[in-house]
Amino acid sequence: MNKVIETILNHRSLRQFEDKPLTDEQIKTIVSCAQAASTSSFIQAYTIIGIKDIEKKRKLSEIAGNQEHAAKNGHLLIFCADLYRHTIIGEQEQKDVTVSVESTEKFMVAMIDAALAAQNAALAAESMGLGICYIGGIRNNLEEVKKLLKTPERVIPLFGIAVDYPTYITGQKQRLPFEHVYHVDEYQQDAETYLRQLKDYDEVISSYYNERTGGKRKDRWTEQIAAMLERQSRMDMKGFVQKNKLDLQ
Repeated sequence: MNKVIETILNHRSLRQFEDKPLTDEQIKTIVSCAQAASTSSFIQAYTIIGIKDIEKKRKLSEIAGNQEHAAKNGHLLIFCADLYRHTIIGEQEQKDVTVSVESTEKFMVAMIDAALAAQNAALAAESMGLGICYIGGIRNNLEEVKKLLKTPERVIPLFGIAVDYPTYITGQKQRLPFEHVYHVDEYQQDAETYLRQLKDYDEVISSYYNERTGGKRKDRWTEQIAAMLERQSRMDMKGFVQKNKLDLQ
């Protein structure tokens, strides 16, 4: 097993940091690795906003549900789906790109491009001995995030990544069984097998929580996810996306 695979398989979300600013060289390396990710048709439909300002970090932390690691970190990267530059490109080249830019397909491309870039950034940071944590909570109030970051139309802040030197390494949550995620040739739909795999995984996750919390928590994964999905959250997202002139077709 090589070091790249070891780094990937050792991933865990870390939230306790030294609060030590990253160097400009470290930031450039991480962002350059993000840019090295695959991008659909070379469209490069994303932008990364690095947050150094302490007050902006604090405000983003509040929006994200007062997550302390969003405020106290070595650097906070905000990944945005970005089709604004492509509108400018259309104007520069005197081409009508509006229909394409406002299509669901290009909306998905921008989401995927940003996610691929972010995972490259996360892997790069972890390979440098840094810890990371994704912060999707910024989507709790995208109108405020948009004002804070001054993003133009056709740009959507998707999530943040807090990066820093960790002070505490948590245990690692085991993922779903390989056979449950990886299907050969077609989607396997045997209900009995499917439910058995989920039941087995429930036992693994319940044991993990029980051990980690000293018996204070032992909920099952399916119980946790069903409760989360039952609570409707961020239901204004479609309106925000359309207001910013994305995914209108």
